[in-house]
Amino acid sequence: MSFLEDATAAGMAVPDYGGLELGAVLPASLAAIGAGHVVRGRDAEADRVRLGIPEARHVCTVIVDGLGRAQLDARAGHARFLAGLSGPTATAGYPTTTAASLALFGTGQTSGQTGMTGYTVRNPRTGKLANLISWDGAEPAEDWQRQPSLLEQASLGGVQVTTLGKARFAGSGLTHAVLRGGQFVGAERLADRIDVALGAMRSPGVSYMYWGEVDGAGHAFGWQSDEWVGALEDADRELARLASSMPAGSALVITADHGMVDVTGAPRWDVGEDDVLAEGVTFVAGEPRALHLYAEEPEAVAARWREELAAQAVVATRDDAVAAGIFGDVADDVVERIGDVVVAMAGRATVVDSRIQTPASMSLIGVHGSLTPDELYVPVLIEARG
Repeated sequence: MSFLEDATAAGMAVPDYGGLELGAVLPASLAAIGAGHVVRGRDAEADRVRLGIPEARHVCTVIVDGLGRAQLDARAGHARFLAGLSGPTATAGYPTTTAASLALFGTGQTSGQTGMTGYTVRNPRTGKLANLISWDGAEPAEDWQRQPSLLEQASLGGVQVTTLGKARFAGSGLTHAVLRGGQFVGAERLADRIDVALGAMRSPGVSYMYWGEVDGAGHAFGWQSDEWVGALEDADRELARLASSMPAGSALVITADHGMVDVTGAPRWDVGEDDVLAEGVTFVAGEPRALHLYAEEPEAVAARWREELAAQAVVATRDDAVAAGIFGDVADDVVERIGDVVVAMAGRATVVDSRIQTPASMSLIGVHGSLTPDELYVPVLIEARG
C-alpha cells in the first residue's frame, strides 16, 4: 500500500495544505486588515474567507502551544471562554512539532519549503544533527529558512507589527528564521503580554502572541493531568480578559501549533537497545512520534522497521513520503534534510534512542509529531468587536 493508504489504515489524517490549515491563519489575518498583498505564494483573501476572519483595524493572533482540538474539546469545562468561541478546525502540517508549525504559521509555507522538517534533522552541510528549537548545529537562520517571514513583509509594507513572547526568544534562531519583523516585546507572564497586546490593538496593525505553558505542562505531566488543566485555565482566563477589553474594530484569532498524546503505558522501542532497528541506521533524528532515519540502504531499513513496528507505525522511504505530500512541495535544498526513511507513529506508540537522548527527554509523558487526529487538528477560534 502507499503511505497515504497505510496512514488511513492506521487512523491517521493528512494536512489540508492550501485549505483549512495553520499556514492560512497569518495570511488571513493580514488580509483582514487590508494587507493581504504582502503575502507571497498563497491567496490571503481566500484564506480569510475560508477561516471566517472578519475585516478589522487590528488582528491579534495567539498561538497556545499544544492546545489541540481534541484536548480543548475534552476539557471544555475548564476553558469556558475558549470552548465558547466559534471558528473552524484546521490541520497543522507535518511533522506536528513546534519548529515546523511556527514556520508554517510564520511563512504560510510547508516544511518542505521552509526546511523546518523536524525537531532535529541532519544538516547536509555538516553531516551532523541540527536542533531547530535551540538552533544548535543549524546554519544561520536566513540561510536555513529562505521563505519570507510574513511579519517582516508586513512591517516592510508599513504595517504596525508587534510580537509578544518571553524576552529570551527575541534573538533566537527559530524566531529570526520564521517570525522576524516588527517590534518584539518581551514579557514573561501571560498577563503582561495581554496588557501589551491591548495597547497594540489600539492602533491599526497585527500582533502575534505565543504562550508555551500549556505545552510545557503536557510534556511533563501529560495533557490529562491536573497540571495541564491548570495551565489551560490560566490561558483561558487571560485570553478572556483580552477579548473583553479589546477596542472596537479589532479581532482576536486563537490557534495552536499541534495537539498531543499521552504515552504512559503505550508501546515504546529504544533504538539504542534494539539491534533490528539500529541495523543500517547512521542517524536517528526528529522525535519519538515522527522520526527521520538516515541510512545508506533505505529500502532495507524501511523493511526492517516496518516488520518490527508492525501496526504501530507508518514507515516509508523519503521518496514515498515526499510523493505522498505530507511535507508539501519539497524544495531542492530541503530534500536531504528529510530522512532517507520517514517514520510516523500510530496510536500512542513511540521510538526513542537512548544513545543520543537524555533520560529526561525519554521520560516525557505528553508528546507529539505524528499524524493522528489528536496531534494534527487544531482549533481556530475567532472573536471580533465591531
